[in-house]
Amino acid sequence: MKLHVLGVCGTFMGGIAALARELGHEVEGSDQNVYPPMSTQLEALGIRLHQGYRAEHLEPAPERVLVGNALSRGNAAVEHLLDSGVPYISGPQWLGETVLPGRRVLAVAGTHGKTTTTGLLAWMLERAGRAPGFLVGGVPENFGMSARIGSGAEFVLEADEYDTAFFDKRSKFVHYRPEVAILNNLEYDHADIFPDLASIQRQFHHLVRIVPRKGRLIVNGEDEALAEVLALGAWSPIERFAIDAEAEWQAVDVAADGSAFSLRHRGQDVGRAEWPMLGRHSVMNALAAIAAAHAVGVAPADALAALASFRAPKRRLELIAEGEGISVYDDFAHHPTAIATTLAGLRARVGPRRRIIVALEPRSNSMRLGAHAQELAPSLALADRVLLLQRPELPWDAVAVTDALGGRGETRPDVAGLLARLRELARAEDHVVFMSNGGFENAPRRFVAMLE
Repeated sequence: MKLHVLGVCGTFMGGIAALARELGHEVEGSDQNVYPPMSTQLEALGIRLHQGYRAEHLEPAPERVLVGNALSRGNAAVEHLLDSGVPYISGPQWLGETVLPGRRVLAVAGTHGKTTTTGLLAWMLERAGRAPGFLVGGVPENFGMSARIGSGAEFVLEADEYDTAFFDKRSKFVHYRPEVAILNNLEYDHADIFPDLASIQRQFHHLVRIVPRKGRLIVNGEDEALAEVLALGAWSPIERFAIDAEAEWQAVDVAADGSAFSLRHRGQDVGRAEWPMLGRHSVMNALAAIAAAHAVGVAPADALAALASFRAPKRRLELIAEGEGISVYDDFAHHPTAIATTLAGLRARVGPRRRIIVALEPRSNSMRLGAHAQELAPSLALADRVLLLQRPELPWDAVAVTDALGGRGETRPDVAGLLARLRELARAEDHVVFMSNGGFENAPRRFVAMLE
């Protein structure tokens, strides 16, 4: 079948395109922003990419169009699609109807850590010889691809609470019908579609409602918002994971930077892990993945052993270069909590004497709308200097954030100016972290080129 994927370079829809290609479909796609690593991955699979959403990209007409949730009415491709009468479907519904039937689905939900935890769980199953299928909202380095069908019984996927498509406003994850669901954490986010935390909690409870009695809910035992979700009703066995609370799965003797911890299951010591990840949040991700792997029969000791060879997905505090003694990282940051925990892990690793400089692009819908503006300055407390990109269209005053940093922060209106100032500031032994959930106009690699 000839398929056209609208929004093909998004992390989720790019994975959908890869799965469709692996199933033997002829696949092409279009997107407003075609850039690596997703564009490179798709082109290597033989998927033709079109820049922009233009009606002519849907001619000659495909047999079916898969629509990403970034598109809405008024978009030229969407209007042409509706006028043409070509059959269309959302990416999550296509996945739920085409790929997931007959599989043991393990879904990873939460405000933070979905991509890393999904990659962790897939790697644990892979090391256990399960050959799982997966769909990850990024490119996990252990696999070098964001999605594959897999030959085993299990399919692991990142389960997003964002809405499905312009014609389906349910959360994506209701299409997946998981046997095992990880509820990693829950905070207010997606201010463009959710008015408050309670509205997101309702969506999470919709996910809880469809996990079968024979399945498992793996829940962060330290998260009050998730406890409130479960109080609405749960019909599946629940196992909790925690560091600072009693739980079935616990991490103890955690290293200051999160690079080592001991695992305890139902009060029994399992073993100790040393691994390349940083931060308390990474340890919590690992606990969730171990518990989920155990739910489908992987021994805890085997899952724990897989951590040593785990490699983080791209853009998760990814060290991309070291030039002139300066370490440069690319990090997918979309929320103040993620910023704070990432910086805490890095600070614990590099110590108090090395400077951390953050270049931040407020790009997620919630960040651009200013939903987290008051939390931004506290989240950057561990940075020595902060350069915040304040594009002219940003509807809130970023100067208020940098002023709250006590002389450590400043804004720039464009990427070129930000990079020029960053080059003036950075010196040997600094750690420079670019934070954005978008392309950032390729700023991290442009900065590396400036150092070279």
